[in-house]
Amino acid sequence: MGALLVCPECAHEWNPAENEEPGEAQKVVKDSAGNVLAEGDDVTIIKDMKVKGSSQTLKVGTKVRNIRLVAGPGDHDIDAKVDGFGPMNLKSSIVKKA
Repeated sequence: MGALLVCPECAHEWNPAENEEPGEAQKVVKDSAGNVLAEGDDVTIIKDMKVKGSSQTLKVGTKVRNIRLVAGPGDHDIDAKVDGFGPMNLKSSIVKKA
């Protein structure tokens, strides 16, 4: 068998041995105020956001509970379930630690 893994959705190929470097530092994710965010934190949205595919907007002050830190698309580094909207990726620059 080959040493490459293949993504079934986009056909991207990679060698898993190249991604596992010993002593690799974890990326530190900070909110808009510079506070370090961690898995399971609660955050508050600090500016209105239009949601793609919906006529609704996320309003200032919306609480997001139990966040997960991920390497999402672009610079979206928070994965969370927002009440009334469902699961979505957020940028850490538009949230503040609650």
